[in-house]
Amino acid sequence: MLKRITPDQLKVGMFIQELGGSWMSHPFWRSKFLLNDERVLAKVLESGVPDLVIDTDRGLDVPAEAAEPAAADEPLPPPADTPAPPVPAQLPLPDAGPDYRQAAALAQRSMVVVHRLFQEARMGNAIDAEHCVPVVHEVIDSVAQNPTTLTSLARLKTANGYAYMHAVAVCALMVSLARQMGLTPEQTREAGLAGLMLDIGKTRMPAELHDKPGRLTDEEQALFQAHVRHGQQLLMEAGGFSSAVIDVALHHHERIDGMGYPDRLAGDNISLLSRMAALCDVYDAVTSRRPYHAPWDPGEAMSHLAHTKGQFDPKVFQFFVKAVGVYPNGSLVRLRSERLAVVRQQGQASLLAPKVMVFYSVTDRHALEPFELDLADPKANDKITGIESPEAWRFKDLDKLWLGAAR
Repeated sequence: MLKRITPDQLKVGMFIQELGGSWMSHPFWRSKFLLNDERVLAKVLESGVPDLVIDTDRGLDVPAEAAEPAAADEPLPPPADTPAPPVPAQLPLPDAGPDYRQAAALAQRSMVVVHRLFQEARMGNAIDAEHCVPVVHEVIDSVAQNPTTLTSLARLKTANGYAYMHAVAVCALMVSLARQMGLTPEQTREAGLAGLMLDIGKTRMPAELHDKPGRLTDEEQALFQAHVRHGQQLLMEAGGFSSAVIDVALHHHERIDGMGYPDRLAGDNISLLSRMAALCDVYDAVTSRRPYHAPWDPGEAMSHLAHTKGQFDPKVFQFFVKAVGVYPNGSLVRLRSERLAVVRQQGQASLLAPKVMVFYSVTDRHALEPFELDLADPKANDKITGIESPEAWRFKDLDKLWLGAAR
């Protein structure tokens, strides 16, 4: 049975079903857990939550007169054995190393949640912000352990899973960027949630617009651009989302020069999170394979974004480069030694000296036995001189070189 209690009635051994107030205002990622530690109890009391809901079937009770039943119309979580809707195929991982396999498992779990949220929105049901929190939590933990693994892995989207993995990817990019910018833990959570919910409004778009090849008509463009208004409305109706997260859903297509939509905001009139989201959204989109375009090489994408005028905040872009890398993982690069390599891992000392997998001699025009080279090591005596296009070289299976276990 669910009962609403005040914080002073909380005791170790109770099962907390819900923490009152906004989840952004307290330090707990989970609002459903067994309280089995006095230190956690102290944190709950210090957090200032106005009230709580406990589940007496899963933990200790309080005297009947001391608590009131939770309102019958409060949303309850789905039963644990409720099967999730069909989820897109798993990310392809050719000979992936352990870090990428772990990140792929996280991506798959996250896509299950995102898929369910999108399905609820499509059916006209309310979105539960609380279901997003564990995803953001795990993404933050993943980025803290390895800042670029999950964001690099996100490029390997399957066609039928693009929308869901794009949400996870933008969430990870937003978290990584927020950390690089020195935002607070609360702001970083908010950035991750904003990235996850960025395109929820697309669930109200006509299906044929999602991956239509070729140019959209003026009517189709208007329908497409309406997704930001739909996103704003969905999050406002759901409740539990902060005004900052809702603003990102509405304004992530604004441009610094005022030529974006829907409100043609310019400069600092665009919120910081929306300026961050605009960059993360475009970067993930252009580096992903879509029915209507081949993916850009990550290095090519970074170079292109650097030369784009009027669209992105230059200061935010500088932090983005530091977060993702001048040469992001998976970039095809030419070395001073006239060899080609794929970037495997960002360097600790310099953005210009990552670890790479060397595999081809430009001079001799033949493949080499792949080997890892740390360009930050003085003994390497080599450096990156430029970015190359995989399409121009017609290389296949480059993913194996940056995903594989270290040799």
